[in-house]
Amino acid sequence: MSAVLPAQSNEIISTNPATGEEIGRVAMTTPEEVAAAFDRARETFAKWKDTSFDKRKRLVMAAREVILAEMDDIAELISRESGKPVAEALSMEIAPVLDLMQYFARNAEKLLKPKRVGIGLYSLLGRSSKIIYKPYGVVGIIPAWNYPFSIPLGEAVMALMAGNTVVIKPSELTPFIGLKIGEIFVKAGFPANCVQIVSGAGETGAALVDSAPDKIMFTGSVATGKRIAAAAAKNLTSTVLELGGKDPMIVFEDANLELAAGAAVWGAFCNAGQSCSSVERLYVHESIADELTKRIVEKTNQLKVGSGLEADTSVGAMSSERQLKTVYEHVEAFKDAGAEVLTGGEVIVPGFNEPTEKVEMASGFFYPPTVIKGATNDMMPMQEETFGPTLPIATFRTEDEAINLANDSEFGLTASVWTKDYTKGRRVAEQIEAGSVCVNEVLYTHGIGQTPWGGFKNSGRGRTHGALGLMELVQPQHIHVNRIAILPDAWWMPYSETAVATFRKFATHFASGSLLKTNLMLPQLFKRVRELMKRK
Repeated sequence: MSAVLPAQSNEIISTNPATGEEIGRVAMTTPEEVAAAFDRARETFAKWKDTSFDKRKRLVMAAREVILAEMDDIAELISRESGKPVAEALSMEIAPVLDLMQYFARNAEKLLKPKRVGIGLYSLLGRSSKIIYKPYGVVGIIPAWNYPFSIPLGEAVMALMAGNTVVIKPSELTPFIGLKIGEIFVKAGFPANCVQIVSGAGETGAALVDSAPDKIMFTGSVATGKRIAAAAAKNLTSTVLELGGKDPMIVFEDANLELAAGAAVWGAFCNAGQSCSSVERLYVHESIADELTKRIVEKTNQLKVGSGLEADTSVGAMSSERQLKTVYEHVEAFKDAGAEVLTGGEVIVPGFNEPTEKVEMASGFFYPPTVIKGATNDMMPMQEETFGPTLPIATFRTEDEAINLANDSEFGLTASVWTKDYTKGRRVAEQIEAGSVCVNEVLYTHGIGQTPWGGFKNSGRGRTHGALGLMELVQPQHIHVNRIAILPDAWWMPYSETAVATFRKFATHFASGSLLKTNLMLPQLFKRVRELMKRK
């Protein structure tokens, strides 16, 4: 790999994971500067929260035009800094976030429209209630490195459309993509400090949390998510945590095997397997396991591994040596446990296409797409998140067994079910413990900004995207009005024997929800009101 000068204590070095070449250096934001950024964000929020939805829409759509004008340059930057193919930078980052932007620009006002609340028989007393939605304030966003453009940009757009201001701490592995996001909002004409970028590693992220944002959106590991939640609790900061995944794919004997094989290959190997929703466990009915596995291996062997800047590259570099080592260790663990590697399984040295014995010898963080046969849930890599281009295959006999195998995990982000029997597909999907379950689809629903995204169990808390994700970025406020405020309320003080008798009627008649029973208590209610009026 190309030589890189050591980083200074106040800078981040961005390198191309495919070559090791230095892309550039970014100054680290100090904790004091992070705190100052939040001060500016709060000042800007005081004005931004009162802007019209129409103005927010125009600015977001202007940001969208900036991206369209610079789309190829942005795709190249994403590829160079993250290692993913340009094809995936376009299809899995830029296109989805452009769709999200137009959707929330056009629909946020409708989604956040005040909603009348039915209050039952209280409405007969002249009362009415509604919910209005208020922005939180300053939203701190700490995204992961695997989708460094679409995740923070999409969350920022949703926060802005809800009336918040934003501070983003990009991953230290992709700092220039973070700066590009900030630049996009500036070019679009957003007010100064509506969106700010603070660059750095763990210390900068900790400073962001310590600055007491009004909301934190975090994407990353379970371990880091727990630390952020604990630190945020000191200020009672609300969090949305999108953590890991170990996502199962279930293929029944009646599935379209050609489609299932193609889906498994794409679901496991796109973004070099570095997606929280990657297929990391494939469960196949034993009667079709050999045939499906054969097709998967054939398709896998057609994939080109190499520089993401080449148009025909399907599997690019992994993002870091650390992640490469994790994949290496998991594949070795599968081998040691008795599973069989059918293709791949060794670190690639670019330019030679020969395996090496040790991961440290690799020039560029490449690992070939690897298909593994004979996996079982008691093997360590079937429980821990791999986050790399591996596809372990296990078999099942019955529907119940498939469901139990899929649910045998601490994670529950996404899953997929493959069958021509849609009744069975929906039935199985509803029994899987995951935030999103697809029938005859895999992985890509994060790209549908209109649908909620989030998981069960250790895959996180809260939702991003969709109406539910937008609601994470506002605080509901209940407004209650008494339109006939001319008489005292029967439940006011001072209490008396008449009051107690009236309250019994409230419990037995009014609280029944029955209009007929409520009418029967009206004499007692009027008696109580007259009593209160006499005590003026």
